[in-house]
Amino acid sequence: MKYTVEIFKKDGRVKVTKHNPNGEREVKKIDFADIEKDVLAEAIAIDYPAEKGYRFEIFETYVVKTNHLSGKKFTERYDTPYYCSPSSETYWSM
Repeated sequence: MKYTVEIFKKDGRVKVTKHNPNGEREVKKIDFADIEKDVLAEAIAIDYPAEKGYRFEIFETYVVKTNHLSGKKFTERYDTPYYCSPSSETYWSM
């Protein structure tokens, strides 16, 4: 299984907004392959401890979606913008 870890850190220079209520900035986005999710979480927690203001989220790198026009299944990255995905009507209407 492939995973992507997004690491964030509290930062006083970042404005607190509706979309960023914790005042965090993204530090790093790292892709991993062939590692268990719990082992990965432990390793990341050691390198980026919560005591120092870090927070991380782990995502499966690829997700299965359905093509809006053909109805066929395909895989794409979890962070593909909606309008760039063949699974959306917006993609096909441009």
